[in-house]
Amino acid sequence: NKVQDTSSLFIIPGAIGLVFFFGAYHFLTRDYIRSFKTKIIKRIITFFDKNLAYSATSYIPQSQFVNCGIFKRSPDRYKGDDLIRGTLGATHLEFSEIHAEYKTEHSDNGRRRRQWHTIFKGLFFVADFNKHFKGRTIILPDTAERIFGHIGKMFQSWNIGRGKLGKLVKLEDPEFEKLFAVYSDDQIEARYILSTSLMKRIVDFKNKSKRPIHLSFFQSKVYVAISYNKNIFEPRIFRTLFDFAPMQEYFEDLTLAVGLVEDLNLNTRIWSKQ
Repeated sequence: NKVQDTSSLFIIPGAIGLVFFFGAYHFLTRDYIRSFKTKIIKRIITFFDKNLAYSATSYIPQSQFVNCGIFKRSPDRYKGDDLIRGTLGATHLEFSEIHAEYKTEHSDNGRRRRQWHTIFKGLFFVADFNKHFKGRTIILPDTAERIFGHIGKMFQSWNIGRGKLGKLVKLEDPEFEKLFAVYSDDQIEARYILSTSLMKRIVDFKNKSKRPIHLSFFQSKVYVAISYNKNIFEPRIFRTLFDFAPMQEYFEDLTLAVGLVEDLNLNTRIWSKQ
């Protein structure tokens, strides 16, 4: 009992100290992060193009995330920040960081336990494609074929778990087919959208980004989800501002996102909306 009493003398003050430390850390870094985004990130964005506007606390609404049809689960928890929107050339675009999650609950010795699972975390991009699509065409990372080869293709054709997404679209570009699986509820329109040049641009973008990417063409818009395992535009608190490496990362991430307009050739108006 004396040992327990003695240990509690150290544990309780230690716990209070940790709570105080993390509370003070959050309070002190909150203003620093807000100031950093306003002064640094906003300047980097306006350097790219003065037609781009930045909001540190706004993000793509959940309705657009769900509407694109890329992810088969609807989020139970949805948040984001760092919204960038504007017009580049003839293309209106907007993108932000998004973290979408779903929850599961189970019983553990009579107690209800809740767990959160990530649906998507990364950069979510929406741009005008200047064509009204009759159906929906979705491009997903082709993990099945890379892992299981021809058997993976068979699983894809069964369309397991994709609901009303549509049927697998077979294309003639072997490099594209190795990286992506395409589903659509309008096979003719899907092939019309995915021209040889567009497929090459998507492959080039995938190789350049080196990240999992998903695309959706629906209701005159193109949606692109680029997965990240970090908060892209958050300052590195424990790295000095004189270290150029974080600035270079912000610049490269932004270049990748803004470059989508050029990479997907969105400013070339080969179609007209109905």
